[in-house]
Amino acid sequence: MQFNLPEFKFERPIIFFDLETTGTNIKTDRIVEISAAKLFPDGNMEVKTKRINPEKPIPPEATAIHGIKDSDVANEPKFKSISSSLLKFFENCDLAGYNINNFDIPLIAEEFRRAGLSFTTEGRKIIDVQTIFHKREPRNLSAAYKFFCGKEMENAHNAEKDILATLEVFEGQFRKYPDLPKSVDELHTFCSNRRPEWIDSTGKFKWQGDTAIVGFGKNDGTPLRDIAVNNPDFLRWMINGSFPYDAVEIAKNALKGKFPEKQV
Repeated sequence: MQFNLPEFKFERPIIFFDLETTGTNIKTDRIVEISAAKLFPDGNMEVKTKRINPEKPIPPEATAIHGIKDSDVANEPKFKSISSSLLKFFENCDLAGYNINNFDIPLIAEEFRRAGLSFTTEGRKIIDVQTIFHKREPRNLSAAYKFFCGKEMENAHNAEKDILATLEVFEGQFRKYPDLPKSVDELHTFCSNRRPEWIDSTGKFKWQGDTAIVGFGKNDGTPLRDIAVNNPDFLRWMINGSFPYDAVEIAKNALKGKFPEKQV
C-alpha cells in the first residue's frame, strides 16, 4: 500500500494507530483491537491489525460501538504476550492518529506499563488529526452560520443576533441533512451525549449490571456502597465540590445509606 502525498516531508517512519477498547477509562480499560499503519518516508506503508484478549468482560455499550464481543477475543493473545513485538514495531517512529493525545497514547502506555515495559512519547513527534480538524474548522456559531447559511455573521455575541443566527443554522441543518429526525423527541435523543449506563447526567456514577459504581477518577469502578462505607470522605468531597446537582444528590443519599435502584 502506498501513501500519496509527496509534498508532505518526513525523515523517519510515522505510525498512525487506533485502539478499540473495553471503555474510555485510561487506567482501567483494556485494548481489544489495535490497528497500526507504519508510513515510511518513501511512501510505502505497512499495516498491522490485531485483536487482543482484554482479560475482562467487554461491556455491551462498548460492543455496541465497535462490534467486538467477548467470544470474538476469547482465543486471542493477551496484550502482554504481544507487547515486546509491538513495542519493537513502534520503535524509532513518530506517532499519529485521531484524538491520540487524549486517549490512544495514554491508554496504550498504560497497557505497556502493566506488561512491564515503558512506552514513552519522549523524542517522538505527534500528529493529532482531530486537532488539525478543530483548528481549521472552528465549531463556534459564526463558523456554523457561514457553513449552513452561506453568510458572514455580524455582531457576534450580541444575544439577539446569536439566537436568530442559531435558528437560521437549525433551518440550514435540516436542508443539508434531510435524514435528521423530524420530531422533538427523536431529535432530543439524537443530540443527547448521555450514555445508557450513566446514573446521573454526566456519568459520575454508572451502572455495572445492577450495581451502582463510581464512574471517574481513582475510584472508577468501585461500588458506591463500598465507597459509602470505606471512603465516605470521597463523597463529602464531591458534595462540597463543583459537581452537577444530580451527582451531588446521589453522593448525599449514599452517605445516608440510600442508593440508586435500577429501573427494569
